[in-house]
Amino acid sequence: MKLSSLIRLGTQALCLGAISWVVAANAAAAQEPSLEQRIAGLEAYLGNGDPTATLKNDAGEIRKGLTTASVGIPGPAHNVWLMVSTALVLFMTLPGLALFYGGLVRSKNVLSVLAQCLGIAGLVTILWWAAGYSLVFGKNLASPVIGGLEFAFFQGVTSAPNTDYAFWISQNVFSMFQLTFAIITPALIVGAIAERMKFSAVLLFVGAWMFIVYFPLAHMVWGSTGLMNGVWNADAAIKSIDFAGGTVVHMSSGWSALVLAIILGPRMGLGKEAMPPHSMVLCMVGTAILWVGWYGFNAGSALAADVVAANAFCTTTLAAG
Repeated sequence: MKLSSLIRLGTQALCLGAISWVVAANAAAAQEPSLEQRIAGLEAYLGNGDPTATLKNDAGEIRKGLTTASVGIPGPAHNVWLMVSTALVLFMTLPGLALFYGGLVRSKNVLSVLAQCLGIAGLVTILWWAAGYSLVFGKNLASPVIGGLEFAFFQGVTSAPNTDYAFWISQNVFSMFQLTFAIITPALIVGAIAERMKFSAVLLFVGAWMFIVYFPLAHMVWGSTGLMNGVWNADAAIKSIDFAGGTVVHMSSGWSALVLAIILGPRMGLGKEAMPPHSMVLCMVGTAILWVGWYGFNAGSALAADVVAANAFCTTTLAAG
């Protein structure tokens, strides 16, 4: 082949490559969001809204390749507030609830109550990591009563938001926040069994209770496809709204505590001998800690640092007063 032919072929190849690059660049540029869309994404962050709303067409679908910097990224302020709320709710159990119950029992049973609260926290944490979070917030397993195992052992639980529940909260932070609710719920039952149940029996009961009662109930009420989720599930059979655990936490623990107290019966010697509280000081300290923790419990349930959280924050103060 002549040199001139080689040069001509090389020139043609370069031209075709340049044309392809220009076409690809123009196609990529066409997918770039407009300034208005970027500003709308910022407004969504400030208002705890959907950052993809302005990118969707009339059918509610996002065109392929179109995105903004805010999609799939947690919001710093919202994340910080939920991390603080997580610490506050855990503080309600350890040491708030432990001190509150510990102050109400006789001195010989203080250590038992404290150990039960601490043991429950450790046990529930392991169960939550292994399967609990997935059973509550995973998609339905076979029915809207319990979730699947796609998040078992925190598989796929990263710092990216799970938009089924929150647009701006990292899923790993969300899972830790919900863990503190799972911890305090069975810990509330301790007050009904104080001085009447061994430590080992308490842990066995709590382990079974979490799978039989808490995980299914939490999925039905809070899971995005749950049987009773009236917020996110349009097909819910019972459209309930549980903002911060009125059903999942307080109703489940209250009824369970009543049933368990009836089964166990009264403390030995009740009505025949004095059973004064061990320390009203501990009880007072525990109560104060619980009051502070309620700010994370209620305002944190907004899953954002927004007006809903602000209203819950103020309402909590007035209700406690």
